[in-house]
Amino acid sequence: MSKKKVTFRGYSIEELQAKAMDELVGVMPARARRSLKRGFTEMQKKLLIRIRATRKDLDAGKKVKPLRTQCRDMIILPEMVGMDFEVYGGKEFARVLIGPDMIGQYLGEFALTRKPVKHGAPGIGATRSSLFVPVK
Repeated sequence: MSKKKVTFRGYSIEELQAKAMDELVGVMPARARRSLKRGFTEMQKKLLIRIRATRKDLDAGKKVKPLRTQCRDMIILPEMVGMDFEVYGGKEFARVLIGPDMIGQYLGEFALTRKPVKHGAPGIGATRSSLFVPVK
């Protein structure tokens, strides 16, 4: 059985990677399109330079460590597909492997900043009835 061909809005990943940035902007979702039209921040420009250098090493077949970044507002571009990132979530870095279905979203969407609430047993004084439970 053959592998399913992944497309993004009718374009294959190879076609998207071959497009220039101004052509790519027209294919992106509205929020990403607006952000890309405004241009990259200094932090995003530096990350893009590091991404392109790492991409060259990956294509050469070298073993590459994941890129660590705090730039959560970077839009995932087609040239980032297949790369490994560690995105800062406020306390620790979350590992994110970029797939073709992530194009047009932000890096920060995949590194949660809050832990899910896991409630334990109620403490003393949590309810009226717990006032009368003897303490061990």
